[in-house]
Amino acid sequence: MIIVGDIKYKRVLLKLSGEALMGSHLMVNAASIASRGNIDPEVIDRIANEVASAHKLGVQIAIVVGGGNYFRGSQGSAWGMDKAAADYVGMLATIMNCLILQEVLKSKKVDTRVQTAIAMPAVAEPFIRQRAIRHLEKGRVVIFGGGTGNPLFTTDTAAALRAAEIKADVILMAKNNVDGVYDDDPKSNTNAKKIDDISFGEVIQRGLKVMDPAAVSVCQDNSIPIVVFDFAKSGSIERIVLGQKIGTLVGSAVGGKK
Repeated sequence: MIIVGDIKYKRVLLKLSGEALMGSHLMVNAASIASRGNIDPEVIDRIANEVASAHKLGVQIAIVVGGGNYFRGSQGSAWGMDKAAADYVGMLATIMNCLILQEVLKSKKVDTRVQTAIAMPAVAEPFIRQRAIRHLEKGRVVIFGGGTGNPLFTTDTAAALRAAEIKADVILMAKNNVDGVYDDDPKSNTNAKKIDDISFGEVIQRGLKVMDPAAVSVCQDNSIPIVVFDFAKSGSIERIVLGQKIGTLVGSAVGGKK
């Protein structure tokens, strides 16, 4: 029987990319994601099951979702859109994902609230830090949409900021079929080596693709570790919060181990 004392991370922030919601068989090249944006029902159901399993343990869970399965700001810029305007469209795309994920979680009897950085009172609460914390304390999953509410910032940065604001114990960085951080792209380089533990500073210095550098700096400044893991592997979130070694741990260690 699992008791609260067995839980290593009692309050977590889960970062999901919009593209991950598409599933591998829907993924296309970045240039055409916007025109083929979609959600794979099996993928979002699996994610919801993972969240529900960890939630049943008593873990407080917040989620930040990207919107790249519908629209990416970089794609809008390529069409000639103003960068800020394109980013705002991308923020709205994240809110669509949040509302869908909320409904899937509700279907699994998980009490859920969506808070948005862009005011949208007809569908979600505005982001209010103390209210978000209160929801978590009451056992509700909180999904943050709309990024930071400002253009020119990624949802990685939004995840780091929200994690700091709610005083999360860890950020769980969910990847699609990539089980951690590698010294090179494992999809194109079969000789890429997985890194088990690495410091924030080394991630920035080596330019490793964990989160964008601004987000990593926020985590470093606030001593929030990041666990990079493959969400496609069943039970990963539950095992991580219980302290099992899954994926790659990015933290305040002096150096990494390969």
